[in-house]
Amino acid sequence: MKIIRVESIPVRIPLKPERRMISALGRHDVSDFLLVRVTTAGGLEGWGEATVTPRWSGETCRGALAMVDEVLAPAVIGCSADEIVELDRRMDAVAVGNWFAKSAIEMACWDIQGKGAGKPVYELLGGPCRPLTMRSRFSLGAYEPERARRRAHELVAAGFTTIKVKVGIDPVQDVERVRIVRAAIGPAIALTIDANGGWDIETAIRAIRDLEDCQLSLVEQPIPPGDYTGLARVRRETGATILADESCFDLVHAQELIQHNCCDAISLYPGKNGGIRKARQIAELAAQHGIACSIGSNLEWDLGTAAMGHFIVATPNMQIEHYPGDVLGPDYHEVSIARNPLTISGPLTTLNSGPGLGIEVDLDVIERYRIAIR
Repeated sequence: MKIIRVESIPVRIPLKPERRMISALGRHDVSDFLLVRVTTAGGLEGWGEATVTPRWSGETCRGALAMVDEVLAPAVIGCSADEIVELDRRMDAVAVGNWFAKSAIEMACWDIQGKGAGKPVYELLGGPCRPLTMRSRFSLGAYEPERARRRAHELVAAGFTTIKVKVGIDPVQDVERVRIVRAAIGPAIALTIDANGGWDIETAIRAIRDLEDCQLSLVEQPIPPGDYTGLARVRRETGATILADESCFDLVHAQELIQHNCCDAISLYPGKNGGIRKARQIAELAAQHGIACSIGSNLEWDLGTAAMGHFIVATPNMQIEHYPGDVLGPDYHEVSIARNPLTISGPLTTLNSGPGLGIEVDLDVIERYRIAIR
C-alpha cells in the first residue's frame, strides 16, 4: 500500500439558500473545500476532504492546496497507507497545525485500507458499537426573529428533537432569539446554544443566567478558545452544561480542558482534530476522565461526513445519544460530490456500509464545480 501520488482538487459548492449559516464567525454561503486523492503502487485509490474555513482553523482552500502539494504530499510519498501512526508522524514533522489538510490525507488512507480489505472503515476501527443511523441536532443560524421562529417550526415538523441556536453576536439579540425559538418549539424539544467563542466571560455569564428559564440542555463554546480558567468560571458560576468545541483541536487542548475542570463534554471531529486516529485518542482520554464526547461539524460534504460517521459508530465515548451532534453537512449543499450519497432524512443520517468510507466520488460533479485558485 505504498503511496505514490497525492492529488489535490479545489471545489466550490454553494449552500442551499435556506441553510446558509450565520454565526459569531460570520456568514457561510458557499463552501470552498479541498478534495484529496491518494493512489498506491498497487492501484488502490482513496479520497479525503479538507473542509477548510479561515475563521475556524485558519486554513483556506488555497492554503490547504499549497500545504498538501508542497509540504505534506512530499512527506508521505513512499509511506504505506496502512501505517497511520507513521503517516501522522511524517506530516507533523513538516508542518504544525493545518488540521484539515492533514485529515484529508489521513482520511484517504483509511479509505484505501478499507477498500484493500473489503471492509468499511468502522470495522478497521474495532467494529460498530452503535447503529449506522445517527440522529443529529439542527444548528439554527443567528437569524432575525421572524426567520428564526419560522425555521424553528419547520425543524420540529421535520422531526428534529434537539435545536441548537447560534449566538455570540449581540447579547440582547442573542437572548431574544433563543427565547423566540424556545417559544416556537415548546418545552419538549431540547434546546442548546453555541456562541462560537463570541462572548466575553461577563457577557456569557449574564446571558446564560438570563436564559435559565429556557432550560438549556447545553452551552457550546461560550467564550473564546484558549481561556481555560475563564471557561471554568463560566461553568462554575452559571451551572450550565458546557460543551467545548473551538477549545479542543488536539490532545494537549483536551488535557487542559480536563485539568481545569471546565467542560462537561468535548466536541470532536476528524477534520478539526487532524484525522480519525487523533480524534479517537482524545475521545479515549476524555473517557478515562468521565467526560463525554460529541460530534461537531464544518458542514462537510459526503467524504468528510462519512469519516465522521465511521468515527462515531466505532468509538464508544462519542455519546451522541446524550449529546447529539451534527452529521448533516451534505444536506446543506446544493449538490452532492457522491454517486452514492449518504442517506439523510430530516435528523437521521445513515452511513453507507461499503468498503472504505463507502463513498463513490462523482468525478463529473467534481469537474463541474472545480475552481482554479493557483
